[in-house]
Amino acid sequence: MLPRTIVFGTLLPALAATTAFAQVGGNLAAGPPLDIHLEITTGSDGPELAPASFDLTTGEYYRLNVTSDGVETWRLEVNDLLRNSHLRIVTINEIEVHLQALAFRGIEFDVGGTAQFSFTPIRTGTFEFTVGDTPSVRRQRADGGRTAVGRFVVE
Repeated sequence: MLPRTIVFGTLLPALAATTAFAQVGGNLAAGPPLDIHLEITTGSDGPELAPASFDLTTGEYYRLNVTSDGVETWRLEVNDLLRNSHLRIVTINEIEVHLQALAFRGIEFDVGGTAQFSFTPIRTGTFEFTVGDTPSVRRQRADGGRTAVGRFVVE
């Protein structure tokens, strides 16, 4: 049997090396944020996204500006990205909601307009987002709903 100090001394550097990649240091909301834009329009088969994919960098501070045309009610859900980001501010009609340690799941556009939220991705990965009919596009609807899927690729 190996002495405990040798086993602990061997495992500690290995554990430190695996957790170092998941951490982001510094100020997670050092501004100004980089603006990125998502436009939701209504097509004949449902929501259309422009663009449908975003390439992001972990540790960078972003502001996602989401605009809907208001032709139909659409719900944007960004669960995966939000679970893997430091969320800072949500702005709707120039009203800021500061979200220190709080989260939200989505934004529903009942009318046309723009909503923004500022965030810093803290984990790498590919995180899907959906835009679709309400109620929640993540829940099954009897009619199947109309949904568009996009993604955030964080490196």
